[in-house]
Amino acid sequence: MNRTTLPSLLSGILFGAGLALGGMTDPARVRGFLDLFGAWDPTLAFVMGGAVIVMAIAWRVVARMRQPWLTEAFHLPTRADLTPRLIGGAALFGVGWGIAGLCPGPGIAALVIEPMSAAVFVAAMLVGMAAVRLVEGTPA
Repeated sequence: MNRTTLPSLLSGILFGAGLALGGMTDPARVRGFLDLFGAWDPTLAFVMGGAVIVMAIAWRVVARMRQPWLTEAFHLPTRADLTPRLIGGAALFGVGWGIAGLCPGPGIAALVIEPMSAAVFVAAMLVGMAAVRLVEGTPA
């Protein structure tokens, strides 16, 4: 086990617990957020707002650091990363998120709460990921 495995595992557990606590493993809650002209549920906006605050603080901390604690260099995104492939993938992700009411993080966290319905979503997600790799010819 390398020095990034345990912190990554703990971060994932904390993230999953936060999603479950925030109710984001409930597809109805996500669909309620997307239903702007019906029974709108603002819960997801508060969860996203909390995430934005945490990331704003993290970006300020990272800007002052010479190097990360657990690896040799930072791997930060740039504006050059905005490609048609990325934008198309983001649009496809959003459509799937709106239909299923889940995205990968909450889908995996939902495996603990509602294993049967979440398993269908996670299986479909994995098939989609494998299909992209097959079409692009990239290794898994």
